Amino acid sequence: MNHIRTCVIAAAAAMSAIVLPACSVTRDQQSVGTYIDDATLTTRVKAKFAEDKTVSALAINVETFKGMVQLSGFAKSGEEKAMAERLARNVSGVTGVKNDIVVRS
Repeated sequence: MNHIRTCVIAAAAAMSAIVLPACSVTRDQQSVGTYIDDATLTTRVKAKFAEDKTVSALAINVETFKGMVQLSGFAKSGEEKAMAERLARNVSGVTGVKNDIVVRS
C-alpha cells in the first residue's frame, strides 16, 4: 500500500513538472531549469513523506522555489509537523524549509 501511495504521489508531481513549467517561468521569473529542479525537490520531499509512517503525504502540501521548501496543510500532532520539517530538510538540494503546517487537535 505504501509503495502504491509513493508511486501515485511521484507520478502526480512529475506530471505537474511537465505540464506547468511555462506558466511558472512567466509568473515566478524562474528559468525552466530552476523550475524543474524545484519540481524534483518537491517530488523527493513528497516521496519521503509517503515513506514515513508518521507523516501524511496527502494532508501536507509542499511547494519549492529556488530550493526553499514551504510546507503547509494540517498535521495530527506536533510530532508529525516536526517530522515533516526534518524529512524536508534532509532532502539533498533543499536550501531551507518554512514550516506553515497547522496542528489540528
